[in-house]
Amino acid sequence: MVYRFTVISDEVDDFMREIQLDSDATFLDFHKLIVESCGYSDDQLTTFTICENGWEKGQEITMEVMDTEAYEDSYIMAETELSEFLEDEKQHLLYTFDPLADRVFFIELSEIITGKSMKGGKITKKMGEAPKQMLDFDQMFEMNPIVGDSSFSDDEDFYGSGIDQEDIDLEGLEISDGQF
Repeated sequence: MVYRFTVISDEVDDFMREIQLDSDATFLDFHKLIVESCGYSDDQLTTFTICENGWEKGQEITMEVMDTEAYEDSYIMAETELSEFLEDEKQHLLYTFDPLADRVFFIELSEIITGKSMKGGKITKKMGEAPKQMLDFDQMFEMNPIVGDSSFSDDEDFYGSGIDQEDIDLEGLEISDGQF
């Protein structure tokens, strides 16, 4: 079987990639085609996430072995074939290409072509420029509403107690067994 995927971004409206791969190809093969189609360097710890019920995150397939809980299965791109997780047209995946800023591509298994096979894979359609692979610190600051929240000033009392550091008298405080 041959899988035809559509890859889009929520950052660039006219960005779209169409990629075809044999169902026996690995997620690493898929990763390499995405990176190639976008002109990205292949030095990031990217991940695929299989989605359930629309875009709800499910199983992750990582570039390298990750330290996971004992009850969780761990899947590595180089060892995991697409057919192990993909079986239905319109199935969704997320591809995290910028792990520090948690930026993703949205992927849909657009078509399953039965009775055909192919060696490797190919990029069958490219539209628009890919988003920048990595954001610099200022761009991450702008994108993250918590980090970029200008309502907090470093002049403010962080703990909100209204007590200044200079007002605290530790002179008569006794410490025993690590307790105050």
